[in-house]
Amino acid sequence: MELSVIQREILLALIKLYREKNTAIRGEEIAELIDRNPGTIRNQMQALKALGLVEGVPGPKGGYRPTIQAYDALAIEKVEAEAEIPVLKNGEKLEGKTVADIDFVSLQHPELCKANIRILGGVKEFQPGDMIQIGPTPVNKFVIRGEVIGRDDTSDVLLINVSEMVSLPKRPVKEYMKRKMIYIHPEDRINEILTKMLEARVNCLPVVKDNQVLGIVTYRNIARAILQRKLDARAEEIMYRKVITIDANATLIDAIRLMNKYEISGLVVMENDRPLGMLTRRDVLEQLAKY
Repeated sequence: MELSVIQREILLALIKLYREKNTAIRGEEIAELIDRNPGTIRNQMQALKALGLVEGVPGPKGGYRPTIQAYDALAIEKVEAEAEIPVLKNGEKLEGKTVADIDFVSLQHPELCKANIRILGGVKEFQPGDMIQIGPTPVNKFVIRGEVIGRDDTSDVLLINVSEMVSLPKRPVKEYMKRKMIYIHPEDRINEILTKMLEARVNCLPVVKDNQVLGIVTYRNIARAILQRKLDARAEEIMYRKVITIDANATLIDAIRLMNKYEISGLVVMENDRPLGMLTRRDVLEQLAKY
């Protein structure tokens, strides 16, 4: 179906607003969004209704709704419950914009990677040279960054030079942690704790008693005890009592956010209220290095 530039612009605006509000959209709202005269919108809506792309809703709360044919005409997938994908320009998030699709157009090029990104909400704010970030996406937390090198206002598509792409696997954290649960007892002394840390090649260990995590001991705890000449101190005397845990079925991005928030190098992984193992920054890096 061949649509004029203004018809495509109106349909894209209608779909965007309808996705946001899930109610009939008035012509004035569309006119404001795309900076057109309301009379122009009304005239074009007659043609779009005749094409079966728009349906009118009568009444005081009436307006227009896109039909399924409108999504087909614009090659936009209709999803009942959509997640918004953030769009950032030069480091600032743009409100009212999300991403319909991303098409990589130069994957075989040895030095360049370009992508076409279709933006719901329009692309007129972008200029060549702007830095753009898309994501994270809801499933794989995919993020793409790059420089805008062109735009197509008719199709609301940006052409960018991709500078960075990041994606995190969506498997649960229990698949990334050390499979064997290594821990220390409350009565273990510094020499025993250091031996276990060195053998396990970790810089922290949970203190466990009767399947309950009482605390966590790090090299910092040990160094502080040595400086205070408490060379025979027990784990329960030097441990941190606030333990940051994570559910075994949480995602990797959840684990990274917790580590960054609390500035820690490891998390105790819990399943059914029992400690299952430790997930450290090293575990995360080793897994990401495989990709």
